[in-house]
Amino acid sequence: MPRPVSDIPNLGPASEAGFARAGMHSAEEVIALGADEAYLRLMRAGTRPHFIGYYALVMGLQGRPWNDCQGKEKAGLRKRFDALKRAIGKDDKGRLRLEAALDEIGIRPRQ
Repeated sequence: MPRPVSDIPNLGPASEAGFARAGMHSAEEVIALGADEAYLRLMRAGTRPHFIGYYALVMGLQGRPWNDCQGKEKAGLRKRFDALKRAIGKDDKGRLRLEAALDEIGIRPRQ
């Protein structure tokens, strides 16, 4: 039986809901994809990029507490996170392309 995403250390119900919106419904799916691909899919599904959320996922997949990430390791993860953000692209106002499209057609309430 598949395990819920919240079985991954550092992830709770809110993370689980985000992964479900992105089409990932089990811990096994997230583990198989790995942190970078899973987080990329989250962002493409509309989750706003957040560095702590990203490295909490990375640490959780390693079975480590989220705050175990420090120094050079954290700096390296920041570079990976920034590369993921660049991979999804942003419009000229700095919004994710998906957010901009949803705003334009009126599906997402303005913030």
